[in-house]
Amino acid sequence: MATTRIVAATMKAAQITKPGGDFEIVEREIPSPGAGEVLIKVQACGICHSDVLTKDGLLPGIQYPRVPGHEVAGVIQEVGERVSAWKVGQRVGVGWHGGQDGTCLSCRRGDFRNCRNLKIPGIHYDGGYQQYMLAPVEALAAIPETLSAIEAAPLLCAGITTYNALRHSGALPGDLVAVQGIGGLGHLGVQFASKFGYKVAAIGRGPENATLAKKLGATVYIDSKANKAAEELQKLGGAQVILATAPNSKAMSELIDGLGPNGKLMVVGASSDAIEVTPIQLIFGSRTIQGWAAGTPTDSEDTLRFSELTGVRPMIETYPLAQAAEGYARMMSGNAQFRVVLTM
Repeated sequence: MATTRIVAATMKAAQITKPGGDFEIVEREIPSPGAGEVLIKVQACGICHSDVLTKDGLLPGIQYPRVPGHEVAGVIQEVGERVSAWKVGQRVGVGWHGGQDGTCLSCRRGDFRNCRNLKIPGIHYDGGYQQYMLAPVEALAAIPETLSAIEAAPLLCAGITTYNALRHSGALPGDLVAVQGIGGLGHLGVQFASKFGYKVAAIGRGPENATLAKKLGATVYIDSKANKAAEELQKLGGAQVILATAPNSKAMSELIDGLGPNGKLMVVGASSDAIEVTPIQLIFGSRTIQGWAAGTPTDSEDTLRFSELTGVRPMIETYPLAQAAEGYARMMSGNAQFRVVLTM
């Protein structure tokens, strides 16, 4: 079996040693892939808001020290035993879906996205804030040659989340689709919605994003600070779908009345507080609320190919691995424009 051996014995990694701990740049031994695994030479890794789960220990059972990162783009450096479909030198990415057990009821039904024992890079095993990373083959997505690693990395989480949610939303070309939030998720959601052929209403707070929203493909920009967004959507006939990307449950609650008949609120922005809705709001108009989380590696490949074909690209700020703490703080500040990516 062909492999490329690593000359250097160590690599740099940005790790967290305890919940709420600071990032530490450390030297680690470069691992060797086991059966069914590959070793990836990481070229870029996006910093996602969900990395807070590892940084602050918000999920039970995380073992520390842990290297975060689930928006990984790189090149296969070495393959383990029983790996035949992936080759050394192949460009690959790893997103939120980092592997499934293959035995739970969801997996037996082919619904790998909802595996009961889903593995998430950076949570269940070390992620992409490091120069080399191990990944199981079921987590790999092929990256098209025309997308750079820096461009591809955010598409493996923010991209797939908005792309997959929209294509499963039931909206048809020509339908009014609203995207709440012009941020890390929302700026991609507007682009995908436009390329899908929807009439896109972008919803932001304040007038400053109006020009950008139109540039990204929005037909209409709604300033939710100056107007009631739900009323503005109803003036347009009511939204078939509202893609809620900003993690603000109060803002999501205020949009439900903006849905048209059989309209759907698609929730991808994660927040811990409750979305408030009355049964009457749902019953009259047959409205629904649905959550959506990322997708499988084949969904990632669909996202990457669609982006390649249509020109959808994330807006990015880059930081070197040595400045992982600064990059993470920039992302958490909410001021990044709009995705933060670590480069190796």
